Amino acid sequence: MGKLKFFAFILVAFVGLSRAANANEAILAPDDFVGITFWVISMGMLAATAFFFFERNSVAVAWRTPVTVAGLITGIAFINYMYMRGAWVQTADSPTVYRYIDWFITMPLQMVEFYLILAIVRKISNRIFWRLLIGSLVMVGGAYAGETGHIKPVLGLAISIGGWIFVLYEIFSGEAGKAAAKSGNKIFVTAFGILRMIVTVGWCIYPLGYVFGYIIGSVDDNSLNMIYNLADFVNKIAFGLVIWVAAMQSTNTRSK
Repeated sequence: MGKLKFFAFILVAFVGLSRAANANEAILAPDDFVGITFWVISMGMLAATAFFFFERNSVAVAWRTPVTVAGLITGIAFINYMYMRGAWVQTADSPTVYRYIDWFITMPLQMVEFYLILAIVRKISNRIFWRLLIGSLVMVGGAYAGETGHIKPVLGLAISIGGWIFVLYEIFSGEAGKAAAKSGNKIFVTAFGILRMIVTVGWCIYPLGYVFGYIIGSVDDNSLNMIYNLADFVNKIAFGLVIWVAAMQSTNTRSK
């Protein structure tokens, strides 16, 4: 019962924060498709957060930390999406810079998830943790510096893509990728492979949005916001669900 109250407290805190952040906002127009996508994604992130926190006690102890981190990722995204939604409804604008508040935290956490699940099946070096963390911070930091004008946009893009390539190398061919291939755990290998594809295919939307929406300017803000909203929905919620499925399969396998 104590755990149930704890999870209920988390949900109440999330809802309270969202109300406080949007207390004075205008009403969302029924024909505002961009605003509706912000609303839908916000609710999806909240639902995913509640699900991951409730489910963390249903999996084996070793998998609880990765599932909890998955909940933190969607929870952070939920709070930030409520803020962005409020900004959009009030001003019809939601600068991409707002998204970096989310990305600076959630993207490094997603990369750390690779280390956390890998540590469950194999004894690995802490170097993997730091390489994934630093590489992801370089990726997000480069794009932020370029988009906010601290450095030239093209240089920011180059730094960001360099960080992205670095983490991709690490999880495919680097120490993390090699350790995953040698794990001998079919459930883990499948999950690790899907997560890699999300980081490869799903994350390519972000640099493309940077190029076409910011450098070239051939994509309008409405379309860019809807694309980013859909990308975040898949890349964060699906990412966490893959970890949860692997955790449940591993737990059920051990219990047999």
